Amino acid sequence: MRRRLLGVLVSVGVLAGSVAAAVALTGSDAPSRSPDDGIGAPTSGAGSAAATSGGAGNRGLGFGLSYGDTLTWMTDAERTKAMDDAVELGVRWLRVDLSWRNVQPDSPSRYQWGRFDRVVAAARARGLDVLPTLSYTPGWAADPSCGSDNQACPPADDDRFAEFARQAAERYAPQGVHTWEIWNEPNIKPFWFSGPSAERYTALLNATAPAVRAADPHAYLLLGGLAAVRTIPSRQYVSHTTFLEELARLGALKQVDAVSYHPYTYPLLPSTETATGSRFQEIDRTEDSLVSILARYGAADMPIWLTETGAPTWAQGTAADTEAAQGTTHVTPRLQAEIAGDTVSAAAAIHSVKVVFWFSYRDGAPETPHSRKSQHYGLTYYDGRRKPAFDALEQAIRGYREKQAKQAD
Repeated sequence: MRRRLLGVLVSVGVLAGSVAAAVALTGSDAPSRSPDDGIGAPTSGAGSAAATSGGAGNRGLGFGLSYGDTLTWMTDAERTKAMDDAVELGVRWLRVDLSWRNVQPDSPSRYQWGRFDRVVAAARARGLDVLPTLSYTPGWAADPSCGSDNQACPPADDDRFAEFARQAAERYAPQGVHTWEIWNEPNIKPFWFSGPSAERYTALLNATAPAVRAADPHAYLLLGGLAAVRTIPSRQYVSHTTFLEELARLGALKQVDAVSYHPYTYPLLPSTETATGSRFQEIDRTEDSLVSILARYGAADMPIWLTETGAPTWAQGTAADTEAAQGTTHVTPRLQAEIAGDTVSAAAAIHSVKVVFWFSYRDGAPETPHSRKSQHYGLTYYDGRRKPAFDALEQAIRGYREKQAKQAD
């Protein structure tokens, strides 16, 4: 896929004295695990998806699908189709919400693990790894200052959430689940409903990370996926770079092994560069990139997982069919396919990126005037028909692997 220059490239620089100062702030006891230390062993032999998709012994890029809270509610037949499609695509990872609200909806004394048990069992049967996103608060446990029963309210008691996370690790580590993401998009109000707060999220992380590691010494922990946004006070959005810097200053990086980030670029291709810096450029090629922030705080080598990226094919408004389209709300299926293919090469070109997930597998609703844009990022339509992006992503993953194999020879 060709790479286009739409403007003057932003130079990258890190001040020489900043790293030493940052180490003093973060301490010297940051995790030293490699990405594979927290990854479960393949369950289906050398030919499994896990054995060929960036696992232990393989330094290449890993691939995944981000399902949100859909796999847990599918019928057995739907789940079988979804996971068989994941194998066909060539992905290794399934990112799935492990929602506290689902597991303990009504009571602190009763756990309902059954739906997630079925997801883990089906994944293991296919040699796939599950990345649970530990998140979302039942109404009985929500912080009352949030002023809502919204599932994105932070918990009133971080230790209660940590206990839920500990029990999850205790239950699923013996089944090969060792990699965990703690919350989703805590830098925007839709997913931290009381309003984003680096201090408040760090407190949750400080309670939860030790609890998970106590249950599973092999746990590999991801920071909650940062939404790629500008700071917009009226919407209670804090930019991914500002939020990461605040977390680093508070010492939160000592609790995790990797940063998680959600760089949606549509209608631009992920590889397209702009004068101001695209969401992908902001990983490592802008002055205030994620990598430069990590370097300032003594964590220059911390891996970055792109646990969501993609493009919607339906919304109110006009669809973009080219990168140059203006004033659009979504993209055509043809452009979504181009974005899907380009995502692989764009992610592979960034040294810090270890795994990239496409969001999502299937549309959440039929295309109607009343359906939301967020429901139409799928590789398949709601009725199961494949969009062109499905084949484009499969071909790009296969092409990447073939290239890696040739280079290894």
